[in-house]
Amino acid sequence: MAGYIEDRWIKKKKDPVTGKRERTARYGKGKRYKVAGIPGIRDRSFETLEDAKAWLRRAATDEERGEFVDPRDGSITLADYIALHWAPGRGGAPKTQQNQERRARLHIVPHLGQLPLKSVTPAELRAYIAKLEVTVSSVDYRRGILSELSSILEAAVDDKRLARNPMRAKSVRWPKASQERREAWLLATALRVREVISPRNRIAVVLGLGCGLRQGEVFGLSPEDIDYARGVLHVRRQVQTISGRPYFALPKGAKTRVVDMPSSVAEELKRHGKEFPPVEVELPWEKPGPGRPTRKFSLELTTRFSNAIAVNTWNTYTWKPALAAAGIIPPRPEGAKPWQWEAAPKDGFHVLRHTYASIMLEAGESVVTLARWLGHSSPAVTLSYYAHFMPDAGSKGRTAIDGLLGRQGD
Repeated sequence: MAGYIEDRWIKKKKDPVTGKRERTARYGKGKRYKVAGIPGIRDRSFETLEDAKAWLRRAATDEERGEFVDPRDGSITLADYIALHWAPGRGGAPKTQQNQERRARLHIVPHLGQLPLKSVTPAELRAYIAKLEVTVSSVDYRRGILSELSSILEAAVDDKRLARNPMRAKSVRWPKASQERREAWLLATALRVREVISPRNRIAVVLGLGCGLRQGEVFGLSPEDIDYARGVLHVRRQVQTISGRPYFALPKGAKTRVVDMPSSVAEELKRHGKEFPPVEVELPWEKPGPGRPTRKFSLELTTRFSNAIAVNTWNTYTWKPALAAAGIIPPRPEGAKPWQWEAAPKDGFHVLRHTYASIMLEAGESVVTLARWLGHSSPAVTLSYYAHFMPDAGSKGRTAIDGLLGRQGD
């Protein structure tokens, strides 16, 4: 490793007349010894020669191990590092970026933002996790916040501002992942919502319950995606919203898929198309914003003003009134604004997808097939979510063994 120690108080060359090294103009001012000449590392000063030598030795050893970090690079505050170095290079889908920004802004920066990176120690993190347990009720959301923080600190390690990620310390214990099971509605409940929701929006319930489509996928469905001859739907896009601005994007995970379409759903789609003809809508592609490329698609479900549906608006003014009319949530409190109307997350539109999965599994549908229809990355994911919807699991194997070996005790 390159590098040298410079005495800032005494000149390096001797006086040609006296043969002595003279004092510099800095004599007696500031720290005497400077370590310099390390490529990519700012010079650093020390009071004593021993300290300068020790730091240079450690730096050389850490560089050989690939662990060298200039301590001053860790003096930047966590808030400044997030704003200047982490946020600008953040990737992923726009919705994911929005969630990352929200977690950092609301839960990380207010509590840890003023600490220098090098001061974000396991002790600070243990105290922070204890505070989160009081202020954030959802275990999954707390884990999301901590995952975001760990990603930020991992980036700081990659940037050579930290030697190691303190979130990985053994004493920093994350809350255990929630074991909460996906809950489905009774079929009668789902059908009741289908009956009371406005006629224009009835098809959304049909597609969620009958094909397991996600909400944004329902809003992005086009007539060209419906193959009546084969009895399938092609899930090719979704409508997402950021800060009230809708845009087209690929389905979750950027994966298109083909979903089975029962004949009852096909008939509902035909009936809906006659009563509410598809409307061509042009929106930005992949993320909202000026100058973004746009695409046009005819959409099966739009607002009465022929616009793409904004998720939050639809949930507030269409979904919650239907839940109340079906007796699932109480009516809106007198004097409360529509957006102040509370509904449990378990009663969001996604419950129709859970109900669809429960119906398929209870009917004996293959988990592999269901995983493909739902767009899961593997059947293992489907099982982890919905295994409890298989009440007869094990009975077929038990019956097969009984038939093979018999029940006789001889």
